[in-house]
Amino acid sequence: MRHNKKFNHLGRTADHRAAMLANMAISLIQHKRITTTLAKAKALKKYVEPLITKAKEDTTNSRRVVFRYLQNKEAVTELFKEISVKVGDRPGGYTRVIKLGTRQGDAAPIAFIELVDYDENMAKTPKAEVKKTRRSRRSTKKAEETVVETATEATEETKAE
Repeated sequence: MRHNKKFNHLGRTADHRAAMLANMAISLIQHKRITTTLAKAKALKKYVEPLITKAKEDTTNSRRVVFRYLQNKEAVTELFKEISVKVGDRPGGYTRVIKLGTRQGDAAPIAFIELVDYDENMAKTPKAEVKKTRRSRRSTKKAEETVVETATEATEETKAE
């Protein structure tokens, strides 16, 4: 029985799981977005978010703690120099998991995990307000006819002036 065993073991031994999550965390830090299965993405989120929180405080001890998990100098340097500066004011939630569907071969659910502040497409930009007319589902033909009628009336008024 698996009573009180909270995290996903991903069908691997502890050493294999730790090595896999470390490699995925390094790839995420270097590439800012990776595609993987949904279960691995959720496990990676729990693995990498405390490391990013630790990287906000740039001390020798915090660098040593993060290096113990990642074992990659370039990734640790990028995490402390670039990523921690960008997420400095964010209180948490540094990553985002977006589901992509299923894999062709084995129908495994696929998702990509990305660092939130590095996605320009998801950045909040002010949208231009579009004025929509209210229509009910049944009156689509009537609404189209009224739009055509108002358009012809507007052209007639401009011709009259």
